[in-house]
Amino acid sequence: MAKYSLQPVEVQKVNTKFRKITTKLPVPESLEIFEKLSKSEPISMMGQPPIVWDKATGFQVFDKWGNKWLDWSSGVLIANAGHGRKEIIDGLNEVINKQLLATYVFVHEKRSELTDMLQSLSPDPDNYSVFVLSTGSEATENCIKLAKTYAFEKYGPKRKYFISFKNAFHGRTLGAQLAGGMDKLKTWIVDEGHTFVQVPFPDGFKNEDTSFDLFLKTLDDKGIKPDEIAGVMTESYQGVGPDFLPVEYAQKLVAFCKEHDIVTIFDEVQAGFGRTGKMFTYEHYGIKPDLVACGKGISSSLPISAVIGRKDIMGLYGPGSMTSTHSASPLPVVSAIENLKIIQKEKLVENAANLETVLLSGLESIQKKYPEVLGCLHGKGLVAGIQVVKKGTKTPDPDTAQKINERCFQKGLLMFAPVGIAGECIKIAPPLVITEEALQEGIQVLDEACDEVLGNK
Repeated sequence: MAKYSLQPVEVQKVNTKFRKITTKLPVPESLEIFEKLSKSEPISMMGQPPIVWDKATGFQVFDKWGNKWLDWSSGVLIANAGHGRKEIIDGLNEVINKQLLATYVFVHEKRSELTDMLQSLSPDPDNYSVFVLSTGSEATENCIKLAKTYAFEKYGPKRKYFISFKNAFHGRTLGAQLAGGMDKLKTWIVDEGHTFVQVPFPDGFKNEDTSFDLFLKTLDDKGIKPDEIAGVMTESYQGVGPDFLPVEYAQKLVAFCKEHDIVTIFDEVQAGFGRTGKMFTYEHYGIKPDLVACGKGISSSLPISAVIGRKDIMGLYGPGSMTSTHSASPLPVVSAIENLKIIQKEKLVENAANLETVLLSGLESIQKKYPEVLGCLHGKGLVAGIQVVKKGTKTPDPDTAQKINERCFQKGLLMFAPVGIAGECIKIAPPLVITEEALQEGIQVLDEACDEVLGNK
């Protein structure tokens, strides 16, 4: 787990169009807040660069002591339409002034507006429906439940296996973690989930075999037959990279599932709503999932998620039997509606696609300076990641990744803590409203940070 020092240090002053650092970091006056939190919160909430957010607008984050960061985090791939959007705030104020704050699953008018908007984005609007929830984990859990229910009701208990991928992350609740592919996150789970099976993900770096034959062979080696599988779930890109499926692999996977009536689930929680230059990342593969889990960038603000799926699967549960306390609550719903309007009106999907070349060419030039340490670069649209490894190997080097991340923070470029299977991945995910000028400045800062950290390696 990333651990940042709370000892204030002198850093070089910065004052550019997009960044401003005028104090020691962390800010000495902020330490009292961190100390209070350490007494009332678990340590698990303390894994990010030590900045106390005071305001965030567009692609910038501000503290109350005069510092300003260029944001390459989007929170955690949340603020696709940018932070603090006036349209979202105005929409929220309108609902607040109506005094409509919570509705359970009683109907309010905006709910139908949002589900209609999301349905129109589905693989087949006439045959897909939308279930609105609160968190990404809730969405993936619901997908697991629906796939297993569909298989059980149609074929009986023999169809018990749920297939996902190694190194996957689908959330922090029990079902989501059983489907996840990182063993270190599942040590607390004992004698559970024997029907949850992971197969290698064809990322091309950690696993060099990108053929679909490996998927079939792995199942065969485990003695699992197609008619025993309820569902297959994959992130549209694995967040540890980001690592993308080869197009041919994705198409063969979906064809295999269709042939055997296996429910296909694409987890778009961090990949959706324009992040990769398509509204949904699965569109890059030319396939139609049966279920799509959505979250994060769906609202650019408040907690809300959704499952978009085939009506015959989504309709398996009767009235009142598939609900959530804050499903389609008025405030998150309005934030999502306004967010989708912004994404479409301002052509942010296209902006992500157009800036892909700028981002990846800049990152490639950095990687080429230190190819033995910056071992792998993957990206699409406005998401990318550089995996830092021990020199000349594929062994993750989380300590060096942390140093680069922290140096960027000190220079006014904000990313969340390194991710990956061991914390070795420097993840880049700016709001989709970022300009080319700001993106270039961020690339320059990362370049400087890498020179300072890796110059003697």
